[in-house]
Amino acid sequence: MPPPGAGPPDELHRRLGVPDAVTIGLGAMIGAGIFTALAPAARAAGSGLLLGLALAAAVAYCNATSSARLAALYPASGGTYVYGHKRLGEFWGYLAGWAFVVGKTASCAAIALTAGSYIWPGQAHTVAVASVVALTAVNYTGVQKSSLLARVIVALVLAVLAAVTVASLTSGGVNAAHLDIGTDVATGGVVQAAGLLFFAFAGYARIATLGEEVRDPARTIPRAIPIALGITLVVYTLVAVSVLLVMGPDTLAAAGAPLTEAARAAGADQLVPLVRVGAAVAALGSLLTLILGVSRTTLAMARDHHLPHALAAVHPRFKVPHRAELLVGAVVAVAAATTDVRGAIGFSSFGVLAYYAIANASAWTLTPSEGRPARIIPVTGLGGCLVLGFALPLPSVITGAAVLSGGAVVYGIRRVGALRT
Repeated sequence: MPPPGAGPPDELHRRLGVPDAVTIGLGAMIGAGIFTALAPAARAAGSGLLLGLALAAAVAYCNATSSARLAALYPASGGTYVYGHKRLGEFWGYLAGWAFVVGKTASCAAIALTAGSYIWPGQAHTVAVASVVALTAVNYTGVQKSSLLARVIVALVLAVLAAVTVASLTSGGVNAAHLDIGTDVATGGVVQAAGLLFFAFAGYARIATLGEEVRDPARTIPRAIPIALGITLVVYTLVAVSVLLVMGPDTLAAAGAPLTEAARAAGADQLVPLVRVGAAVAALGSLLTLILGVSRTTLAMARDHHLPHALAAVHPRFKVPHRAELLVGAVVAVAAATTDVRGAIGFSSFGVLAYYAIANASAWTLTPSEGRPARIIPVTGLGGCLVLGFALPLPSVITGAAVLSGGAVVYGIRRVGALRT
């Protein structure tokens, strides 16, 4: 007899419940970003950092609501690739998939190198490759094992963040005036900070991307996404407030490792090694869920022949897209071993916002009987994605637009070839 939740041989097993889905979402959101994103956001927004965080959270809420409604209606692997294809047409689904697979593959390599630089700075590339191989092996043996590892990682990272927050709030260096909004705040800076901080929330897409592996998706996904997003918002707000209280926006803006320097400013030097370990573990957690998401979108695109159809194979025992996972793992490992992509993935940020813009546009087309959210939600989400996307630093916008244009050209060439045959 097939195990519970088993579908046809080419489909994935529905094994994830609400706690599993929430954990995977948290593992994606509470990642390395919180250890690094506060400083560049403070440089952009100055004393308006918390305004930028609130704006990012508002856009993330709209995107999450749209994604949750769509995922409940289309509980298949691929996330917005599937929604765009079903609601807007083949090209828009393809463009969302292209942005996600290309951009997030580069992000995987960058995050692996980030973990390597924390764990063993002198051998960052070697550690990065080893990390990719190990996490790909975990994902290969089943999504439940990935969920269990994500649970351990999330618990460790939350413990580190809690330690820094408590140390900061209870130190003698707390200055409430650091939270005041000064005359340095500009609308453009706040919007750019929101764009930089938005990606800390973007991991809820991983829940929707795994829609084919979730039990009772119509109930599980709409519950898991807001729970994961809500927990993340509370954690990020507490961390941002505590760091600002002991450092102030100007010192935070100049920080190379914000949470490490916050621990020092709070007089808790003993936490510095713990923060470094937490950053490395958080990076590994993000990498684990990213590989999951990219391989599932690769599976969906392969099923539709936008990628080689051989990648649509599902392992007969583990019920995972094993060829897609191995390919993604191999590409990421090669990139992490041979290049330093950390400074060349601006298009990833732009691509994520394009991905969610398509999700919101897809949600706009839902009817009330299909669970359409209030119209203001997809409208705000779509507009927010466009504003935040074009408020990013110019090199990120140019590179991101070039990558999306390249994907459109590839699609057009394939369509012309198909028509000729």
